[in-house]
Amino acid sequence: MIAPVTAYCGTPAIPAEVWTSWNLDPVVMLALCALAVTLRVHTVGDAQRSGYVAVGLLGVVFLSPLCALSAALFSARVVHHVLLIAGVAPLLALAFPSRRALPLSVLVAINVIVLWLWHVPGIYTWAIGSIAGYWLMQVSLLGAALALWREVLRRNSDPGAGIAALLAMVAQMGMLGALIAFAPQALYPTHFYTTEIWGFSPLEDQQLAGLIMWVPAILPYLGAALVMVMRRLFATELAR
Repeated sequence: MIAPVTAYCGTPAIPAEVWTSWNLDPVVMLALCALAVTLRVHTVGDAQRSGYVAVGLLGVVFLSPLCALSAALFSARVVHHVLLIAGVAPLLALAFPSRRALPLSVLVAINVIVLWLWHVPGIYTWAIGSIAGYWLMQVSLLGAALALWREVLRRNSDPGAGIAALLAMVAQMGMLGALIAFAPQALYPTHFYTTEIWGFSPLEDQQLAGLIMWVPAILPYLGAALVMVMRRLFATELAR
């Protein structure tokens, strides 16, 4: 039986060749260079440094062997998604701060819909097997997360609303991770025939993916919420 087609990142990685499985897509490399030039021209200081780190993470996501590994393992795909929404997005939000945005409740709802939609097995399989679907997945995940982080980190935003939004993201990601981890059977056909060489059954790979989303993925949101709580407490103390 033939595994579903993987449209991007090339052949699913195997252990013996993973470190040579770079994705040297010229379009992505040009886009990253253009982003770096934009940062150089339009940003300074901490904003510029945050943007350069975001460019580096985008290179890890789309050009490094993680790309081919994510074609083989669903758990690596979840790492890929986490780097986008909880790594690249807040860094770009720091590099390109927002002046106004949609209400945080709307942005949280959009993020929940986008994240859950792309983890519906049938939709995920279509996205991984289609170039258009693949990039629609990447752009929508990053775009929704960027809009949320820009509002949370906006200079004059309501810190209470920001903390609530971050905790809402923690809760929904934990719920999605738990559903994936405790599913009684493997749900993602794309990875049914690519995990065994890595020492995982498809179900074990899926369980690992759920655990990654359930615990490590929420840490950036919790960390940002904690920083905002501490700043609010210190601001209250200084005001007395």
